[in-house]
Amino acid sequence: MAVKKVALLTAGGLAPCLSSAIGRLIERYSEVSPETEIIAYVGGYKGLLKGESIQVTGEIRKNAAVLYKHGGSPIGNSRVKLTNVKDCEKRGLVQPGQNPLEVAANQLVKDGVDVLHTIGGDDTNTTAADLAAYLAKNNYSLVVVGLPKTIDNDVFPIRQSLGAWTAAEEGAKYFENVVAEHNANPRMLIIHEVMGRNCGWLTAYTAKIYRDRLQELDFLPHIGLSQERKDVHAVFVPEMEIDLAAEAARLRKVMDTVDNVNIFISEGAGVEAIVKEMEAAGETVPRDAFGHVKLDAVNPGKWFGSQFAKLLDAEKVLVQKSGYFARAAASNEADLKLIKECADKAVESAIAGIGGVVGHDEDQNDTLRAIEFPRIAGGKPFDIDAPWFGELLAAIGQPKGAKVEVSH
Repeated sequence: MAVKKVALLTAGGLAPCLSSAIGRLIERYSEVSPETEIIAYVGGYKGLLKGESIQVTGEIRKNAAVLYKHGGSPIGNSRVKLTNVKDCEKRGLVQPGQNPLEVAANQLVKDGVDVLHTIGGDDTNTTAADLAAYLAKNNYSLVVVGLPKTIDNDVFPIRQSLGAWTAAEEGAKYFENVVAEHNANPRMLIIHEVMGRNCGWLTAYTAKIYRDRLQELDFLPHIGLSQERKDVHAVFVPEMEIDLAAEAARLRKVMDTVDNVNIFISEGAGVEAIVKEMEAAGETVPRDAFGHVKLDAVNPGKWFGSQFAKLLDAEKVLVQKSGYFARAAASNEADLKLIKECADKAVESAIAGIGGVVGHDEDQNDTLRAIEFPRIAGGKPFDIDAPWFGELLAAIGQPKGAKVEVSH
């Protein structure tokens, strides 16, 4: 397929892969199809609907590798669902009566785009799937090829989403400083709230990386500098039932022994219980354009902190969230390698006229390929039976709670 013009688009929340993915797509097209024109829509699907784009010039192509050194997305993101007509109208992205899918499709045709590369999570790529289906149904000759960005690592059937490894490493680094706050007060309870609406992978892997790094440090316990005080004492994820009373009894012993407790918790853990409590009290629970509960309004870390503070007789509670620190980082070495592999396959698929979301397909022996859009879905649960997670819980003395079945 002759690809004359390509458009890039990033959407959803940030992840430590967006800037690098843009950089590699630009580099790869410049290597294998230098004549292909490239534009980037500004601010995700918002920019597509408004017809706002940046021309990728020769200067940008020559210096695309600079993007590997930065986090965020230079072209900007937004949370826009093309099938949520009311939200698009309310935000002034389309006129009353217009179909956002049609507006987006017409803009792509107007701009002469042959291939649209979307870089985002499950919401971004399901929106891309809606757009691809609309284009096919209405005989628009355009290929949509997505890249899977989400620090939650929760996209079916993709083995590893871009940016998740880096986010875990950065979250671990973040807590390396926060944990020293246990020196600031007796009987300190520190809650490290990690991003992860429905999936606990990031919380669990952040705890793993943090503990791996902890093993590399020297300690001087006779003066109070002990590994036990800096360790992870509990990990709570949405896929695992939490026996609050039993955990409180176990953690009370830790508090009495080392004078502090450190808990890693997914921001989505316990949300259903908290939402029920809020609604029972007559409170309105804010939701976004995709219908997701706005987690900053629910604040699970604060809720768990207040519960455990009483049960552990903590003198002070510190709740710290690593999400914005972790998700805005530049890609680490492992992620950069994965990003380059996926971006190169995305370009190859685009030139071959094959649409889909590029990733290692768990249903096809982890083959790197453009996975069909109808098979892409969010909400893939973290497998709490993963051996490394079992080893982590055993090392910190935490019983594995009952598995919560998650469907999609």
